[in-house]
Amino acid sequence: MQPFTKRVIEIIQRIPEGYVMTYGQIAEVAGSPRGARQVVRILHSMSAAHKLPWHRVVNAKGIIALMDEESRFKQILYLSSEGVLADEAGRVDLEKHRYWPEETDNFAPPDEAE
Repeated sequence: MQPFTKRVIEIIQRIPEGYVMTYGQIAEVAGSPRGARQVVRILHSMSAAHKLPWHRVVNAKGIIALMDEESRFKQILYLSSEGVLADEAGRVDLEKHRYWPEETDNFAPPDEAE
């Protein structure tokens, strides 16, 4: 597994209930500020295998990005069960619910070559 992928998985696993992170935010914390699309790919391909709380990841505007109606409904349902409410546009309040990992969280060093 590539170091960036490992860091992304660790970051997503640590998002606590009641909070969300954005794709770009996760990429930045993992050491690749322009890697938001890679985060999408990792979530899509590895959520089940690593039991990732995929529903706690939204786009940069705080909007649920899933277009599939069933998946979108599931994400809204899972988030609301954790106290994160989405408006009619599928937007969550990032000011209230955005999670920022502590600087003391130990993720693999971002400067490892991939």
